[in-house]
Amino acid sequence: MLTKSQNTVMHSYPGLVAIVTVAHKGETNIMAAGWHSYISYTPPIYGVAIAEERYTHHLVKQEGKFAINFLPAAHAEAIQQAGVWTGSDGAKLDRIGLAYNLGENGAPILTDAYVAYECSTIDVNRYGDHDWFVASMDAFYRNQELFTKDGLPDFTKVTLPLYLGRSKYLHADQTSTIVDVTQEKHR
Repeated sequence: MLTKSQNTVMHSYPGLVAIVTVAHKGETNIMAAGWHSYISYTPPIYGVAIAEERYTHHLVKQEGKFAINFLPAAHAEAIQQAGVWTGSDGAKLDRIGLAYNLGENGAPILTDAYVAYECSTIDVNRYGDHDWFVASMDAFYRNQELFTKDGLPDFTKVTLPLYLGRSKYLHADQTSTIVDVTQEKHR
């Protein structure tokens, strides 16, 4: 039975973790973001919540350009490190050891990502303890080999890490159950 809680209840998991990468004045950084979303398809716009105390915050705010990357489950440890290590200690992206190429906007695009977006900030607003960075999606990358013809992940080739909370990940793969609830089945 559902009962009222006296405390804030935050339950948005399981969910994919976006990996935010940024380069500013020769410095690169990376962070894991659990709170992120598509905002618009046309034009393509994406949003990500970044707390001001995060080292990545000031780099993204100053640079105005960043990338959103999604890594397969094989990189769950790196995803976790990106979320708990700080860039203020220097060279976090290099310490984690993820390979990257700089995108057209200068942000690191992780070579092991199955999807990545280059983004340019168009708006920043404070909501509670996070700033919501809204960005145009300027370039798109996808490892075509890891997707089916209909654009869905091919779980025989890629395993997705769904963050459960408390440093735990669910691996969505070919052993996961996929339920197809298209309208045609209900007619």
